[in-house]
Amino acid sequence: MSEIITTETEKKTRSVAGRLPREFMSRFGALIGLLLLCSVLSVLSDNFLTVDNLMNVARQSTVNALLAIGMLLPILTAGIDLSVGSVLAISIMTMGIVTVNQGMHPLLGLASCLAVGALCGWINGILLTKLRLPHPFISTLGMMNVARGVALIVTGAAPIFGFPKMVQFLGTESVGPVPVSFLLVIVVYILFHLFLTRTATGRYIYAIGGNKEAARLSGINVDRVLVIVYTLSGLMAGLAGIVMVGRVNSAFPLAGQGYELDAIAAVIIGGASFFGGVGTVWGTLIGALIIAVLRNGLNLLNVTADLQMAFIGLVIIVAVFVDVLRQRSTQK
Repeated sequence: MSEIITTETEKKTRSVAGRLPREFMSRFGALIGLLLLCSVLSVLSDNFLTVDNLMNVARQSTVNALLAIGMLLPILTAGIDLSVGSVLAISIMTMGIVTVNQGMHPLLGLASCLAVGALCGWINGILLTKLRLPHPFISTLGMMNVARGVALIVTGAAPIFGFPKMVQFLGTESVGPVPVSFLLVIVVYILFHLFLTRTATGRYIYAIGGNKEAARLSGINVDRVLVIVYTLSGLMAGLAGIVMVGRVNSAFPLAGQGYELDAIAAVIIGGASFFGGVGTVWGTLIGALIIAVLRNGLNLLNVTADLQMAFIGLVIIVAVFVDVLRQRSTQK
């Protein structure tokens, strides 16, 4: 009997010993990766660790960081939102029509940008839940094309320039050396952290990603939560659009092409799982910073745009591979 107890104890000890490194890497792997990347780039380029360059990295990361925090919510529910780039485009074109073409108050233009983004996200949620489309890939892929097409039609495919200072504020101003847009990102991420960890809806999002049917049987209104998830994703696309317009002082209907891929990459690099139920707000921010740091470092090293795309693609493949390995280890 004592031998059996000893054997069981050893098995539990080995199980705990094997689980601890996995949990450590799951929590801190993205942060360690970011620190290692910064260390390597600081050795390869003398300009990388300068204050101006680091603030430039922070500024460049903001649009993707805002899209990524919206993308985190669908991925937590084992879904995806392919439409965020196009939703960004139609949102900023609406703002351009309201503030520049029609000359209305900038606050009305900002509100219209956020409202259009949220409306597109809400439609994504309704298509998924009420029409019972088999996967959000389909509904958001449809929205991606519809939103892009409408953005081109309503503007005649022409860009809009000359936004008021109030619209440009988030994209251009700084508090000391720190861009206002990055401070906005920090505030948004704190709010989303509180939303996901301190509210019932936030807990429901994780529960749906873990097991949608079990969540439904436990009394969670799955459809309502999914509509909220996609509405918030669209809202963040609109907010990201405001920051982008502030930086370049123009809105164009082809804006945001491919941005959904960077947002997905930031979420997965940050430790979230395509299988749902796993992921954190701060991991997503680190993922967005990794992409921004990598792009910035490659620019400093004079790496061509083609090779940069290859590097980013390789990082995404590695991140997804790690996610698959993590999923397999939890099933054993």
